[in-house]
Amino acid sequence: MAGGGAVAYADIVPDAPAESLEEPDRALAAAETLAHWLDNRFVDPLLGLLLPGVGDLLGSALGLYPVLLAWRRRAPKPLLARMLLNLAADAAGGAIPVIGDLWDFLFRAHARNLQLLRARADGIAVRAHWSDTLVVAVALMLFVSALALPVLAVAWVWHALAAR
Repeated sequence: MAGGGAVAYADIVPDAPAESLEEPDRALAAAETLAHWLDNRFVDPLLGLLLPGVGDLLGSALGLYPVLLAWRRRAPKPLLARMLLNLAADAAGGAIPVIGDLWDFLFRAHARNLQLLRARADGIAVRAHWSDTLVVAVALMLFVSALALPVLAVAWVWHALAAR
């Protein structure tokens, strides 16, 4: 995993396996392919670079697939919150002009989320705490806010160009 460790994984503990090991997990394989292309093949940073604001929004929208997969597999709320926080940090950092493009190359939210999803598939769960509901709510609000930043930036630029 490249980039800094914005999310602590100290609360990950062994749990019962979520899926059978005998059948290939096509959904997890699709999430792995998506993360590989977005982070290792630099599609996410290139989208942000080539389509300022909109590219970051697209990268984050694509990053929702592993989160939805974890949710469908009844992953614990702290795991979902961490995945959403990773996407929020990626989108918010990527929305900053110039510096955000560098941020997208270094902060690999999709690889981080894949690591969390794989851990869950391998039978590793996140310990629950009393504040999990609050963490999920804050993570969701941060993620929605981070998605709104590029949209607001594009609207502002559009408005500025239309005023000329």
